[in-house]
Order: sequence, then structure tokens, then C-alpha cells
Amino acid sequence: MTPQLQQAIRLLQLSTLDLQQEIQEALESNPMLERQEDGDDFDNTDPLADGAESAPAAPNPEESYQETSYQESAPTVDNLEEGEWNERIPSELPVDTVWEDIYQTSASSLPSNDDDEWDFTTRTSAGESLQSHLLWQLNLAPMSDKDRLIAATLIDCINNQGYLEETLEEVLEAFDPELDIELDEVEAVLHRIQQFEPAGIAARDLRECLLLQLRQLPAKTLWLSEAQRLAGDYLDLLGSRDYSQLMRRMKLKEDELRQVIELIQSLNPRPGSQIEASEPEYVVPDVIVRKHNERWLVELNQEAMPRLRVNPQYAGFVRRADSSADNTFMRNQLQEARWFIKSLQSRNETLMKVATQIVEHQRGFLDYGDEAMKPLVLHDIAEAVGMHESTISRVTTQKFMHTPRGIYELKYFFSSHVSTSEGGECSSTAIRAIIKKLVAAENAKKPLSDSKIAGLLEAQGIQVARRTVAKYRESLGIAPSSERKRLL
Repeated sequence: MTPQLQQAIRLLQLSTLDLQQEIQEALESNPMLERQEDGDDFDNTDPLADGAESAPAAPNPEESYQETSYQESAPTVDNLEEGEWNERIPSELPVDTVWEDIYQTSASSLPSNDDDEWDFTTRTSAGESLQSHLLWQLNLAPMSDKDRLIAATLIDCINNQGYLEETLEEVLEAFDPELDIELDEVEAVLHRIQQFEPAGIAARDLRECLLLQLRQLPAKTLWLSEAQRLAGDYLDLLGSRDYSQLMRRMKLKEDELRQVIELIQSLNPRPGSQIEASEPEYVVPDVIVRKHNERWLVELNQEAMPRLRVNPQYAGFVRRADSSADNTFMRNQLQEARWFIKSLQSRNETLMKVATQIVEHQRGFLDYGDEAMKPLVLHDIAEAVGMHESTISRVTTQKFMHTPRGIYELKYFFSSHVSTSEGGECSSTAIRAIIKKLVAAENAKKPLSDSKIAGLLEAQGIQVARRTVAKYRESLGIAPSSERKRLL
């Protein structure tokens, strides 16, 4: 492959964010390239192209300045009277913020447990880890040096889910015997850490995690004592959904037990997952789809596609017959700039063709949702646009489409098919949507089994085996029927 083709293929498979970085690097390394601002009117003709009589002369800086200068210049400091100067400068300059908007005046930045605005993502948007979050609270806690050492060791033993992975005996063995640390000291420090945020942190098992969260609830919380008893003594029965045994042992009616279970289900069994250590990922849509006059329109996201041009002033310095080192360098830079711009144009044209064909094929999805998704494979689009399947695969990777139903990766619109009783085809995406809808409408006391779901699909003319239903159900994150059984 030629270098030009290699560059075009490489740009084709880049995401929008990666492409913007690639463009920025090209702008910094090639003086012939520059951004085309809105409203610019220019002639982007290559001065070395075939048929060019001569290279255009470089513009005169003085003439350019005269053409773009303002008609009326602003008054300078020298031609202002002293009184007028003082009147133009107010005594108090306006500001767009106040002290209270920036700094919190409360003693603690951690809100109470019943605060609806408590959101760990606002604190962890920069990728804060669970350990750093706990160490930050540890530094604010009054503690002796020995206890602080024990606390730091315990925090290192907490996994991403928020549980203590090591036993207290194993933590004790990690210390130097000369420190003379006893087991009850380690346990006392653990209880201090368990009071940190998020609630339920540093628990040794699920039972302790739930009890820690229940203890931090207000004392007036309804069914609090019953929830503590259930989590402490009958958690295994709740896991097996033996509700009749629970009602008999706890001496509760069905409606009362339901409210107790709802309180426990409001807790977080993985408190550490509230804090994400990974950096947030941002998605910029490449294509925007909207409906206008009952027609679906496809257009490129112009804000994500910066327009480039060859700098006419630098291009004017290139001379056809000059073979000096400087002229050769500028000639090469000019040629690379032309290749880069053509590669970007080719990428945009290919992306537009593929996106248009996808929208044409999946108009049912745009109108009615996932259940109307049609089967689609790479070969269908490749045949429609006259390109190879590998090219379609590159175009649809890490490219996103903004639709009225949300932002989707282009690969989302491709799915395999299942035969129907009428001889047609149904996409796997549509089947997943139907399964999700059936499970959402099922009787919670008698959830649908995989065989029952397969029977309901067959009644709609969709022939799907039970094991296929199980595979689709697992891909949707839906638990088996035995684990979906609940009290009404």
C-alpha cells in the first residue's frame, strides 16, 4: 500500500477524539496546514497542481493589514482627558462569581446519609481510587501513630467492592513483633474505619456490610429493627427466597415482610463500587440523525469535524523550479498537507455513506425502538455502498450516532438473525428487547422460566431454543427465574 492509502486507512479507524488529537498533531508539525474558520473565503487551489501557470505571489503584509484594519479606531489612552479616563474605569469591577460559590462553609464536605444530592461521581471525576478516598478521611481523623499505621494497613486490604479481604489475624501477622500490636487493637481500629464513607465499608462479609449500613440510618426509620434482625440472623433464607419460612420465624405478615425486604434492598451490597478509580470516558457523536418532515436526515457532526485548508501564504512561497533545501522541504510539507486533507475528506464521505445506509435499513428502530430492529450484517452495508467488509468494519468501530433515542455505536445496529414461522427473519437485538419486556411485565411471585419465555416467543412466530433464551437473558443481566421471585 502507498503511504497515502495507509494514512487514509489509519484515519478511517480512529474515533472522533483520537482524530481530533491526530489533527492537532498534524497542525503542529506541518506549517502548511491551518484550520478553516467560519466565514473564511479562500482559494485552496494547489499552486503546484497541473495546469497552474505560476505560483501565486505571497501577499503583502502591509496590504493585508490595510484591508482588515478597522474603519474607526478606538480612542487610545493618550487622546483621553483625565476626567473621561476616570469615568471609564468603575470603582468596583464586576465579577461573575462570589466566595460562597467556590468554597464550602460547612465543617464537613460529607453530606448526611439522607441527602439526595450525595453523589460520589462528583468527587471521583478525576479518577479517585477507593484507597485514596479512605486515606483522605483517615488524615482527618484524630488517631495515634500506632493506630494510624494499623488503619493504613487495613485500608490496603480492602478490595474494590469495599470488603476486607484479609482476616484480622493475617493483618496482625504483617506487623513487626517489636511494635507490640494486639488483636483487639486491630479490631478497634477496624471499627473506626467502618464509620467512614461510604457506609458499609471495610465489612468482612455481606451480613456485616448490611448491618453497618442499617446502623447509620436514623433511629426513626420504619422497620429498622426488623431489618437488622433479618440481616443478622436470616440472610440465608432471604438469599434462597424462602419467604414462608421468613414470615414464620420473624412472625411477620406478608405485607410487613415486604416492607422489611424493601428496606434491605435499598442498601448497597458493594459499597466500594460507588467510587470509580477509572477515568471517565467521553463520547463525541460522529453522525447526527434527526427527523424532518417525516424523513430521517443524516449529517456529520460539524463541531467534531474541524475543517482544514492549505495556508495560502506559505503555499505561495513554493517555487516549481527551485530545488533548494528550503523549497524542497516546503514542497514536501505542501504535498503531505494535501494528502492529509484528502484523507479526511475520504473518511467523512465513507462515514456518511455507511451511516446513511444504516439509517435507511433501521428506520423501524428509529421510529419504534429495539423491538423493530432488523437483522443486519457487514456484508449488507458493504454491498450497498460498494466497499469491502473490512472497510465497513473500520468505519463502524468507535464511531457513534446521535439519534432521538440516544447515542449508539454504529456496531450496535448490526445483529444476527433468527428465523420466524412465516419465513421471515428477526434480529437478536429485537429478541433481547422482547425478552426484557416480558420479564418486566411478569408476575413477581411466579417469574417466567426460560422455557416459558421460549414458548411465548414461539407464539409470536419467533423460533428460539431455550438455551438461546438463556444466553440472551444473561447478556441483558437478568437473573434466572429462581432468583427473580419476589413478594408483591
